Amino acid sequence: MVEQLEWQWDNHFRPRLDDLTDEEYLWEPVPGCWSLRRRADAVGAMSAGIGDTVADYDYPEPEPPPVTTIAWRMGHISIGVFGERAANHFGDGGITYVGTDWPLTAAGGLALLDRWYEAWITGVRSLDDDGLTRPCGPHEGPFAEHAFAALVLHINREALHHAAEISLLRDLYTRRPPSDSGSTDQ
Repeated sequence: MVEQLEWQWDNHFRPRLDDLTDEEYLWEPVPGCWSLRRRADAVGAMSAGIGDTVADYDYPEPEPPPVTTIAWRMGHISIGVFGERAANHFGDGGITYVGTDWPLTAAGGLALLDRWYEAWITGVRSLDDDGLTRPCGPHEGPFAEHAFAALVLHINREALHHAAEISLLRDLYTRRPPSDSGSTDQ
């Protein structure tokens, strides 16, 4: 299970982000995108974060859900997919959307992503057969009784499908019309 995520991450997804620029990171391909932005400019009613920077969101999620920026999607993978799970299952449980200092630069977003990916994958690597077959526990709500291996596979799917979304946004950014300035006002 580690190899499934690690191989895709190391050979396909993460190398594609090495030249990510701040403009591309915050690029809004359509109006009304969810992104990471200054609190005063938040578009989600429940936008969360510490300090002056927040991640846009609403709960329940609107139908249809908003398009998201690379910044938002990387933040979601960092905190919602890897960070909260790594903290809850292998750390002190102290990671939340509300308690995150969201980065408005590509370098900051990559550092957050790398930090929580490494925390998650290191934790999963540490599991033996008993660790993979034990129940996930209360942090996983209605899935508490599912084997931890099921959670690992779920996180793999989540990370890989969000990585594909980011990759598509990068492809669209490089092929945007010349009249697109690259990002909407922040």
